[in-house]
Amino acid sequence: MSSQAQTTATQSTIARTVLRLALGVIFFAHGWQKIFEYTIPGTQAAFTQMGVPAAQLIAPAIGFLELVGGAAIILGVLARPVAALLALDMLGALFLVHAPAGIFADKGGYELVLVLAAAAAALALAGAGRFSIDAWVFGRSQSRTLAALA
Repeated sequence: MSSQAQTTATQSTIARTVLRLALGVIFFAHGWQKIFEYTIPGTQAAFTQMGVPAAQLIAPAIGFLELVGGAAIILGVLARPVAALLALDMLGALFLVHAPAGIFADKGGYELVLVLAAAAAALALAGAGRFSIDAWVFGRSQSRTLAALA
């Protein structure tokens, strides 16, 4: 591998690691909030008030997806399929809740969920990178298989 290719690979690994850590922390925090601070009944009530369909089922599923998915993203465990699910989660939040309020988050808008959806989609496409459990367990040869799952 040439030194330029090696530099590019290192930069890609660092970029994916930074993306994974930031994204994972945010999702983990939001999942924690939904489950332990608002509680599942509180989150169900909030989702119902926001007009989320099947809020009694969706609220705990989303809370656990964000909590466990955030931890998985941080560690780089099944990062592609988990990131794909989190991107869908955020697209649901965008269209079901935030779009009518416009773009700005301070008015209940979609800027945060759009950025989270885009970051999760990017991670689903790019993979967790070399500093992840996925790379350790599956290695590079399996990255296409994991991408197909996403």
